[in-house]
Amino acid sequence: MLEQGYAAVSTRKVAARAGANPALVYYYFGTMDELFLAVFRRGAEANLERLRRAAASEQPLHAVWEVSSEPLNTALTMEFMALANHREAIRAELSSYTARFRQIQTETLERALTANSVDRDTCPPTLMTMVMGGLAHILAMDGALGLTADHAQVRAHIDAFLQRWENPQAPGDGSPLADGTADPASP
Repeated sequence: MLEQGYAAVSTRKVAARAGANPALVYYYFGTMDELFLAVFRRGAEANLERLRRAAASEQPLHAVWEVSSEPLNTALTMEFMALANHREAIRAELSSYTARFRQIQTETLERALTANSVDRDTCPPTLMTMVMGGLAHILAMDGALGLTADHAQVRAHIDAFLQRWENPQAPGDGSPLADGTADPASP
């Protein structure tokens, strides 16, 4: 899927990569949709586990951002999104996974904001989950196209936000808020 897109995936190609007979693919999976679902579910559960570990880390916002902005996952998700346009079962599974992923992201943001007394009216966790997720996908898609202008600046702003939310009072940490200067990410 990553090399040639979902449309290029066939029983024969899958079997060749696995070193198996094409009939075995049908025997174990029945249809290509069932194979796609099995592949997606396996990857989704592994990624959700990575996200849960990130959310429980010392710097959960930074760790969750790293999981969310991983380019390989974004590329594979985009292939499954394209496939979901044509396959209802894939769409339902992708929707369920995305809802669970966002729930973990939002809960992590809520904990960090509460722990650091960040105003939720200024920074609603559900909004920030969508903004961060969208930015992560845009950066990954741009990177795949070779469009990396301004990415470093965007990542610096994201890092400033995350630092603000994770540790707003850290003296001398180099964050824009630690020395009393204006937050570059503020409007």
